[in-house]
Amino acid sequence: MLVVALFAVMLAMALLPGNGVRALLGRDATETQVRAREAELGLDRPVVVRFWEWLSGLVRGDFGTTLRGEPVGDLLAAKVPNSLVLTGVALLVTVVVATLLAVYWTSGERPVFRRIASVGTIVVIALPEFVVATIAILVFALALDVLPAVTVQDSAGAPRDPSMYILPVIALALPQIGWNTRVFVAAIREARSLPYVHAAELDGVGEAALFVRYIAPRALPTMIASLATTVGMIVGGSVVVESLFNFPGVGAVVAGSVNTRDVNVVAAVVACTGVVILLMLLLADATRAWAKARAE
Repeated sequence: MLVVALFAVMLAMALLPGNGVRALLGRDATETQVRAREAELGLDRPVVVRFWEWLSGLVRGDFGTTLRGEPVGDLLAAKVPNSLVLTGVALLVTVVVATLLAVYWTSGERPVFRRIASVGTIVVIALPEFVVATIAILVFALALDVLPAVTVQDSAGAPRDPSMYILPVIALALPQIGWNTRVFVAAIREARSLPYVHAAELDGVGEAALFVRYIAPRALPTMIASLATTVGMIVGGSVVVESLFNFPGVGAVVAGSVNTRDVNVVAAVVACTGVVILLMLLLADATRAWAKARAE
């Protein structure tokens, strides 16, 4: 799956209109200079050959070079820590809030809360990250003036103040909270409907113990699989969100690399993201096997 996705990215970048080398060399560059630079970078070879050479280097930990000749690994190393903090906090907020909402939603009789949560989750799922970001800027930065709308970097290239993470995290996490809450609710309800869970309820098992011992093991595989998808959505959304907030992360680098047709940078980010998603899917499969063995 990962290899196919990487080849699709490289092929799509090759089919995009425009020439990154010409844009790099400037308008005054001659056709001979452009062709010579493309040959130097290996861009004159077929896509399949370039992909195989890049994939061979990837196995050795070499992400290739940018159009400017800079190692992709060095370029990303300066931005990855900022993006890891941003996406990691957004994922953590998503997990905590979605889990709390789902547990509260499925326990007890709360018809008013359920109606509000049902509508609210559908609304936030329908909102793209850039819409959430725009609304957050209008409300918290312009109207209330309590949070910064633009990220200012310190001497190390990181956000100067922790408050500069808040609005990007909200923009990334809110749609995913809506989606994961509904998935978690469905998984918990399915687990609650199992006969042995009903038997435990009749035996007088408390709500907390019932959830931890009986419901969670059955619901966890579905929840983790949903979170695996969420990782990809958060990373994908960070491209737009980081650009809107001028956040110094990988997303902004990817956006610029697409504009300049710098395929190695885009492919490197897709490779890293794909590995994380595949690991989470593997974790979901392992959890499902553990839950099944425990149930038996």
